[in-house]
Amino acid sequence: MDSCFQRGTGAPELGQLGLDLGRGVGNSKAGHCCAYKENDPSSGLGGKHGSLFMMDSISRPVTEFCLDLYKKLNRSAEDTNIVFSPMSISVALALIHLGAKNNTAAQIEEVLHVRKAAGRMSLGSDHESAAPETEPEGSLQSQPSFSQCNKEGDLNHKVFQELLLQLQNLGEKYVLTLANNLFIQQGFELQQQFLMCSKELYGAMLQTVDFHGAVEDARRKINAWVESETQGKIKELFAPGVIDGHALLVLVNVIYFKASWERKFEEEKTVQSDFKLNQNRKKPVQMMYQKGKFKLGYIEEVGAQILELPYAQKSLSMIILLPEDVADGSVSGLEQIESTITYENLMLWASSENMFETTVEVYLPRFKLEGTFNLNEVLQEMGMTDIFTESKVDLSAMTFAKSLVLSNVVHKAYVEVNEEGTVAAAGTGASIVRRSLPLTEVFMANHPFLFFIRHNPTNTIIFFGKLCSP
Repeated sequence: MDSCFQRGTGAPELGQLGLDLGRGVGNSKAGHCCAYKENDPSSGLGGKHGSLFMMDSISRPVTEFCLDLYKKLNRSAEDTNIVFSPMSISVALALIHLGAKNNTAAQIEEVLHVRKAAGRMSLGSDHESAAPETEPEGSLQSQPSFSQCNKEGDLNHKVFQELLLQLQNLGEKYVLTLANNLFIQQGFELQQQFLMCSKELYGAMLQTVDFHGAVEDARRKINAWVESETQGKIKELFAPGVIDGHALLVLVNVIYFKASWERKFEEEKTVQSDFKLNQNRKKPVQMMYQKGKFKLGYIEEVGAQILELPYAQKSLSMIILLPEDVADGSVSGLEQIESTITYENLMLWASSENMFETTVEVYLPRFKLEGTFNLNEVLQEMGMTDIFTESKVDLSAMTFAKSLVLSNVVHKAYVEVNEEGTVAAAGTGASIVRRSLPLTEVFMANHPFLFFIRHNPTNTIIFFGKLCSP
């Protein structure tokens, strides 16, 4: 029986992550706050760049991390909406990895599904991919400071940097803000190499605050920065009491995304219609409609449709996994998808072998989703334990202090979908059966479904969510 109900709003818009590291000693210099923007030469991320990597190398680890995290979050939210940004969280953990060594670094790599390819540092994929041995003059890797950055383990930070650069150059039809910041206790010292590399690779800067003497002022300052970077969509990442007076370092990663559909829904065709929350409950929603050519597929083993709604210029798309109508059995269609979804299956379901362009009548509700998660427990369950344990943590590439531990990982995402487009802040061996479709297919999203927003050139999932109640 479908049991999805409650909590919802609608349209992809943004995601954000805050990581709070606490407890340690040291002296430091003051820094300043800055988020990198497109073509900002001072950020260390501007300038000419090319495809230094086969970017599908980042798709698999981000997707596998995404599905791992979704299954953990879904245990306590089986009947509620979920939305998060696996890419945002991955970037924040990769930034932490810059300062980690030994087993602390290895556990982050394990959680992020990073592995070596052909004996060289790379993000794992089914294809060999790595930075070329030599790069053109003026390329990012030719900057001498990168050679000093933390290269321990299997995580290739340049792959993440290249992804961030690609996401910043989507064109005028998109608004995408990617920003990283480090808020540090005044008087506390970080390794200069870590500061240099975090700025060069992730655009992260440093700003001093007083957690010990004025923790509420520090919290408000961080939240104000987040609200500004997300154009007001995330107003309070850290709630009162989340950051305590023992904190020393808070790392904040923000994504804000807004885009128009390639084919917009006409507002005058939006009508009130029922959305089935489960077998016994329904609610009125504003149902959008359009008829056009879209890529559509059918997943035989779970009885679900899969639809691609591209954004302008098709750099990004929203992919919707829609089970057949609300079931009256013990296992819902949504649960069947959730129990079957893997990286291999998702790639197969969304592949050109399964999806093809046809005329589709699309019915999609307006929706807004907002999710806030404290990820401490989940990350530890996934294997990232040392960084939370004072006797085991090794952040010696970040700081001289021996007792700096990660105390809070908070993620918040916001997604809104309407007629114009999206606003967003945050089993192997499956078989595909191609059906003979009628001249016009109907895609009626009037019951719970899964969705994700994908960066098409790199096949990377930026946002992932479940809509149970618009």
